Amino acid sequence: MSTLKTHDTQALDTLTGGAFSAPTSGERAARVRDWLARDPSAEQMQEVFRELSARDKGAARLLREKLDEIKRAKGQEAIAAEWAEKARQLLAQPRLNIADAMAWQRDAAKAGAPLSREPLAGVKTQLADRVKGIEDLQTRVQVQREAAVLLAQRIEVLSTKSWKDAEAAAEALRADVPQWQSQAQGLLDDPNWASVDAKFPPLLDASRGQLQVVWDAFQSALAQASAAATDATAPLPPVPVWADELRQARGLPPEAAPTPKAAKPKVDPEVRAKANQAVQDALSKVEQEVAQGHGKASAGAANALRNALKEHGKLVDDKLEQHAHAALAAATELEGWQRWRADQLRQELVAKAEALFEPVAPATPPAAATANTDAAATAEAEAVSPAAAPEPPPARKPRYGGRKMQETLRSLREQWKQVDQGGPPNHALWKRFDEACNEAYKVVQEWLDKVKTEAAEHRAARVGLIEEVKAWAAAHADAPNGDWKSFNRALHQFSDRWREAGHLSEKAFAELQPQWKEAIGQAAAPLDRAQKASIERRNALIEEAKALGEAPMLRIDAVKSLQQRWQAEAQSVPLDRKQEQKLWDAFRKPIDEAFNRKTQEREKAAASMSARDRAVLDASRSVEEATASGDAQKIRSAMAALEQALKARDDAQAAAAPAAAAPEAAAAPAAEATETEAAAAPAGGEGEGEAAAAAPAAPAKAAPKPVIARRGDDRPGQKRPETQVPAGRGKFGDSRRPGPGGRDARDDRRGGFGRDRDDRREDRGPRLGDAAFRAQRDALDHAQQALRKLAAQAHGEALTQLMTAWEQRSGEQVPSHQELGKVVNPQVRQGWVQALGQGPSGDASEALLRLEIAADVPTPAEQIAARRQMQLQLLTKRHEPGPQETWGADVGKVLASGYDAGAARRLQNALKNLLRR
Repeated sequence: MSTLKTHDTQALDTLTGGAFSAPTSGERAARVRDWLARDPSAEQMQEVFRELSARDKGAARLLREKLDEIKRAKGQEAIAAEWAEKARQLLAQPRLNIADAMAWQRDAAKAGAPLSREPLAGVKTQLADRVKGIEDLQTRVQVQREAAVLLAQRIEVLSTKSWKDAEAAAEALRADVPQWQSQAQGLLDDPNWASVDAKFPPLLDASRGQLQVVWDAFQSALAQASAAATDATAPLPPVPVWADELRQARGLPPEAAPTPKAAKPKVDPEVRAKANQAVQDALSKVEQEVAQGHGKASAGAANALRNALKEHGKLVDDKLEQHAHAALAAATELEGWQRWRADQLRQELVAKAEALFEPVAPATPPAAATANTDAAATAEAEAVSPAAAPEPPPARKPRYGGRKMQETLRSLREQWKQVDQGGPPNHALWKRFDEACNEAYKVVQEWLDKVKTEAAEHRAARVGLIEEVKAWAAAHADAPNGDWKSFNRALHQFSDRWREAGHLSEKAFAELQPQWKEAIGQAAAPLDRAQKASIERRNALIEEAKALGEAPMLRIDAVKSLQQRWQAEAQSVPLDRKQEQKLWDAFRKPIDEAFNRKTQEREKAAASMSARDRAVLDASRSVEEATASGDAQKIRSAMAALEQALKARDDAQAAAAPAAAAPEAAAAPAAEATETEAAAAPAGGEGEGEAAAAAPAAPAKAAPKPVIARRGDDRPGQKRPETQVPAGRGKFGDSRRPGPGGRDARDDRRGGFGRDRDDRREDRGPRLGDAAFRAQRDALDHAQQALRKLAAQAHGEALTQLMTAWEQRSGEQVPSHQELGKVVNPQVRQGWVQALGQGPSGDASEALLRLEIAADVPTPAEQIAARRQMQLQLLTKRHEPGPQETWGADVGKVLASGYDAGAARRLQNALKNLLRR
């Protein structure tokens, strides 16, 4: 497939199998995934990713991951080639250091080289085989050394037996010794012999020389014994056992026994006493160390006692000598016990050191993941043959992190030192312990390297931040045009960045902290000066507030002006939150005290409440109780009583108002109240319905006839002269010309607002107290809300009753005219009753569409086309009445048809709006 060079979306869509034209993101991602399974080229994937990333980032993520994988693979190939070359250089060296080979694998893993892929897998196997060969060669050297020792011991044992037995065993030795020599020579001829540790060649050479000397002496003595057995005049062999045997065979007496020891010569008593004293001192030291259980110290004291016995053994008496030998036996026993106990402790420490790593169980890939293995992994698995891929060692992971691992290793090594102080060393256990600790220390070293790198980065970041603050301070040395908030915000951001700049050592932090304080102090100097000046200004405002608070008359305008000045000052210069709150409390305190005094005075004045206020309060409580009961008639009665109390002129009228309002409310006809309630029900919260529901059932009061002063003849029957209004726009001051009917023009513009306001003020009576005013206002609001809620409930019940009547085809259940509201006249209701009285007939689909158009409610999705067609037909029929005019008849058509639940819902939705109009 050729590489695409242009941004042709159609071609890219064809290339990817419709990834661009797919309707959903999931389908686009599926098609991109199928296209990637066909292994397209990197250039094609890059082109598709460039176009698709602007359309669907979710589907483009698959391409980005594939491109990143290709990029990582290319990078890993370069790294693999580099480390493969290093490994080949190591293999080409005649002498390979095992530490270098192990370091190569560790460093390659750190660099991210793919050790499980070729060519690194091959060279890694070669290095491992080379290292294994060297280690096997070193082990064989030790085995050969032990074999040489055993052969020498066999030869030495034959010297204690009969020479005939030695001659019989010589045949086997003549085969074993040359075989050992050939094996030793094979070790020298091994290609890896040059790479073994430097301590092994001398060991092998010493074993070869020692065995050769013993073997040559054995052969010479055996040949001499054979000759002496056949020739009586031949010299006897140098082996005492063989010589005695041959002498006995010749009939000669055995060799004379050694002469007894000569008596000890007499020694000067002073010299003997000094010798005894020296041995006694060494003996006391040994006994003391043994008694205290100091194994290592007792070993040193025992060596000192042995040296004293070697030097003065001939001079001390037998009793002291026996005592010394007993003490040496006790010290040897203690040393053996200490060695055993120390080895036990060392075994525990070795187990702890080797347990610093825990094995990792191999994860079994799920079936889906196994089935969806990418092409690269499959190719890699096919390229590596089973014979070439050695079984990897079991994966292990450290139990602790860097810091915890460092502390654990330090503790283990300290414990090992303490054990070494109490007993002789054990090199084999030490080697295991040291290898485990060194392996664990790699984790510590990685952590230390990481910490060192992070510390360097953190230090560089902090030094850069200090320089940035210095540069910023130099650029903002002058006042920032009054924008101190931005100035303070920048300083806080610098401080936050310093706190979040990362961890430093104590020494580095102690070095950088003074520099930071100096730099941030220079940067904050302009703000500090502005804050000092702001504090002085705020203290002056506090003094002004104290003066206003102590004044006998609290001036509200002065308080507002002072508070505005404080807010302007607080918004211009920011302060520390605690200091700013402290100054604000000091500023607010005198003003709050002054307002509290005023409030107390107002409460005292309100305590002396008049009888009219108490009557209004009682009436308000009655309204609240009626509202809580949910009875519309009680609510209206209580509202009427409250209205009478509000219109009272004096205390006596207010006290008599509830009693006067009760008979009037009771005398109101029940039918009229029901009609009012039903008329309010369809409104459902509209303006007219609320006014009707809130209107109190109180008798209308005749408005007082205003007394109007007129000029001229105001006798009855006389005609008022009409005032001529000049044409055009009048001059300034002519606005008070009379309007139509002799009214003032201002009254026409205001709609008589001034006079109506005076009338309402006159009807309302004297001004109420604050508590009474608030109580009656809240009571009326709650009552009106309750009435609206009751009206809405009545409206819903009427619709439900109408739907039930349709379902049961019962005209008697149709709601009354009052329940349906004023928009439904008696003739329309009668038509609905007649439609329900007959059997179901006709189709209601067209009538329902007309009702939905009239009510302006949505139509079901399957009927939208029919509704649009009907609207087009209605546009062509200009002289026919529209759905808004014939909705009553349309409801009758629907009721005349058969009941259907869907049609009932559509009818109910339409009537909800139509009955509210």
